[in-house]
Amino acid sequence: MRKVLFFSLLVLAAAMASMPAAMAAEGGKTIVFALGAEPVTLDPPNQTDNPSEMVVRSIHDNLVDFNEKSEIVPMLAKSWDVSRNGLTYTFHLNKGIKFHDGTPCNADAVAYNIRRNTNPDKRTLRTALYEPFIKEVKVLDENTVQLSMKAPFGALLHHFAHGAGGIVSPAALEKYGDKIGLNPVGTGPFKFVEWVPGDRVVLARNDAYWKFKPKVEKIVFKAVPEAASRVIMLETGEADVVYPIPINEVERLNKSKTAKVITSDTARVMYVGMNTQKKPFNDVRVRQAINYAVDKESICKNILYGQAKPSKSVVGSLVWGYAPVGGYAYNPDKAKKLLAEAGYPDGFETSLWTSDGRYPMDAQISEAVVGMLRKVGIKATLRKFEWAAYQSTTRKKPEESTHEMFFLGWAPSTGDADWGIRPLFYTKSWVPTGDNRAYYSNPEVDKGIEAGMTTADPAKRKAIYAKVQKMIVDDTPWVILHDMTTSVGISNKIKNVILWPIELVILREAYFE
Repeated sequence: MRKVLFFSLLVLAAAMASMPAAMAAEGGKTIVFALGAEPVTLDPPNQTDNPSEMVVRSIHDNLVDFNEKSEIVPMLAKSWDVSRNGLTYTFHLNKGIKFHDGTPCNADAVAYNIRRNTNPDKRTLRTALYEPFIKEVKVLDENTVQLSMKAPFGALLHHFAHGAGGIVSPAALEKYGDKIGLNPVGTGPFKFVEWVPGDRVVLARNDAYWKFKPKVEKIVFKAVPEAASRVIMLETGEADVVYPIPINEVERLNKSKTAKVITSDTARVMYVGMNTQKKPFNDVRVRQAINYAVDKESICKNILYGQAKPSKSVVGSLVWGYAPVGGYAYNPDKAKKLLAEAGYPDGFETSLWTSDGRYPMDAQISEAVVGMLRKVGIKATLRKFEWAAYQSTTRKKPEESTHEMFFLGWAPSTGDADWGIRPLFYTKSWVPTGDNRAYYSNPEVDKGIEAGMTTADPAKRKAIYAKVQKMIVDDTPWVILHDMTTSVGISNKIKNVILWPIELVILREAYFE
């Protein structure tokens, strides 16, 4: 008996040794993902930060989804029809899908979620993505949902692909109520196991996942705020995936024998906004002068280690509807000439506010901008803020605001030009209602934004947004700086880690070799 058992074990070991690496890995590996910050909530329409969304997208599926190029692809909806006038959307769902709690993900469940996300009386943090546009939701049969629109809205599918569009179990919502963010239940490839505050979120494989069988047993999302600690964890094997990676570590890590860095362009554009309601920034010549005074090429090369490129518009190059309408080449002589024409031959004094640590090299870039402005006579005082304080101090009504120039970035989480332009340049989007911290207002730009929203034809929308981008760049309420790249560090043993342009690391189909 002992001899037979020993022989059987030898045969089993030999068989396992001959397995393809990916198949062997399928049995029981755990991916440890070190994140720069802890998630805030795992409720899709109430999450507003990338760490939360990366976990949310592992647990939930959307009606439609993005691929790695930010293109719209089917997900829970296998297909959809749009009426010629753009006022009716009919979604045909895949059959037989179940939530992690065993309840059916059918048309009733999808309609429940859409009604929740459009309820004006109990708003989520992302209700604004849906409520202004969707008029009515109908269940036509068990696998068909129909939407009636208040007006055509060309970006609707991008809004459903947004992280807020993750479909949640109605039974779980009824059970947990406002605590759903701590007890998420979706249809995705991984199920929620536990959340240890300040340490980790643990997910386990959903063996009944309807699209494929995930190839790892668990994903552990660990909050590691210190960049140096994340890098060490990657190098020692304590973490398999690390995000974000400091840009000054990319080259060194790519020479490592145990890890590598995936770098990708993103949809994020970085800028220095100007308060257009304050002198001298209410003069377009001053705003243009400041653009000519800043050497964007130098910032990208010398401060960002080549991990960025000068922007050619006010939306990132990977945003749907982007048009390379041009930027402002470095030309300090032209800057001085424009300042003189505006009545400031000797420049003026101002201030530049910046975060310190929120974006790659944010304080260093702001310091460089201050130095460049001094060369044309503009004496800017730099003031650094902690991120939460920075957010609140730049979100005041114009009559209460004290900011003049401010460094920020924007990446439209829908991947569409509407969300790249409307929150930042629409007159109705002035802070604190929207994110238009420059208090920029241009009636022609407003008309273009509204036309882009209510046009269903994609080609016509692109033409509209190209014109809008050109108007904004010419009017330039921003110093238009650069499009960011982003980097994720991964173990050489990990495959199929996807980095989306909207700065999300997707592990749904990742596996060990």
